[in-house]
Amino acid sequence: MADGGSRGSWSWRFAVATVVVGVLAGAAGTGLALLLHAVQHLAYGYTEGSFLSGVEAAAPARRVVAMAVGGIVAGTGWWALYRFGQPLVGVEEAVAARRPHMPALSTTWHALLQIVTVGLGSPLGRETAPRQLAALFATAVCRHPGLTVGQRRVLVASAAGGGLAAVYDVPLGGTVFTLEVLLGTWAVGALVPAAAVAALATVISWAALPDEPAFHLTRLTVGASLVVWSAVAGPLIGLCAHLFSRACARAGRSAPRGRMLLLTAPAAFVLIGLLAIPYPQLLGNGKGPAEVAFTTQPALGLTAVLLALRTLVVLLTLRAGARGGLLTPSVANGALLGVLAGGVWALVWPGTTLAAHAVVGGAAFLAAAQRIPLTAVVLMLEFTDAPRALVVPVLFATVGAMAVQRLCAARPARAHRRDRPPPGGAAPQPRPPAR
Repeated sequence: MADGGSRGSWSWRFAVATVVVGVLAGAAGTGLALLLHAVQHLAYGYTEGSFLSGVEAAAPARRVVAMAVGGIVAGTGWWALYRFGQPLVGVEEAVAARRPHMPALSTTWHALLQIVTVGLGSPLGRETAPRQLAALFATAVCRHPGLTVGQRRVLVASAAGGGLAAVYDVPLGGTVFTLEVLLGTWAVGALVPAAAVAALATVISWAALPDEPAFHLTRLTVGASLVVWSAVAGPLIGLCAHLFSRACARAGRSAPRGRMLLLTAPAAFVLIGLLAIPYPQLLGNGKGPAEVAFTTQPALGLTAVLLALRTLVVLLTLRAGARGGLLTPSVANGALLGVLAGGVWALVWPGTTLAAHAVVGGAAFLAAAQRIPLTAVVLMLEFTDAPRALVVPVLFATVGAMAVQRLCAARPARAHRRDRPPPGGAAPQPRPPAR
């Protein structure tokens, strides 16, 4: 931040505000996580175990009914928000504003809709909701007249990172997300409050949520085969992630915002519920298929089907008008793609467990799909509590994936500049035919 580390950044008002924001971010993340679990248990009738195990134990008809309810909630909820609520203000917009402001009722309603629909089985991610709600709480703290513009921006951004840290138990990932994605600086004036808020939010979450990684890995084998595969597969993963990201953006832009939401959302959710009869792994934010990739040695045929269907249901949900994050869906797609590519690689150079390929693929895909390379690496290592030996292949794959993503993203921009009329409005001259 331009003035995040300027004179006055270390005032007692800013220190107190940082502590308050950390506590509020932890409360926001914890509350939404508890709500998610309550909805999941009620919808699918289980009391312990993972969401995937609960869905697998539920009767097929219950899966369809739960998704039908989720579609009705999504359609009516977002239609009412667009029809009667104030325009939403994203976290990035609030961070950039001189006086951060987010409409309280609309933001809270939007966050609750995401959590409830994901709990009922929406394939989108839940991470956007705690970031938004925590940032909303921070904007109230930032109304204090003793804070500078730079301090307010740092506090709002840190709150969003703290919400992420609390809901996933990733204090380091939340800190890096704040600095890399929202603030774009590693200055001490931003680093210290970002880390403090993420740490406080995580500690607050331990009062109600388990202090454990999101995914539990099987025993991994890491060797030269995995390192070479990571360098080779990284660009392919980056291309797939770029295409996925573009397709998701296009689906979201084309989604209805009027009365059609009342039809499209229920129809899409019911269809996903029907697909979940043979493939219960499709329901939820993507943690289910990621668990399959990280903890078992899935057959390549099942992996390919899950990857194709997970991509399809995410795009269908966005196109139907539901909202949510893409962090966990990206991890799931990357893990499945890693297993698929790793299984093929094992035919040439065996010796590496597929779970190791899944971790590397998940990190690289998340980095390229969301354009957050450092955050993706740190998040994946915290998500899985992966051994240090995986850091090198993860970095290799992430670098390759990001390089291809940057190349793909730059091509449309160059084409647009080339075809744009020059100053004065003259049309571009046609190119001579090739000889």
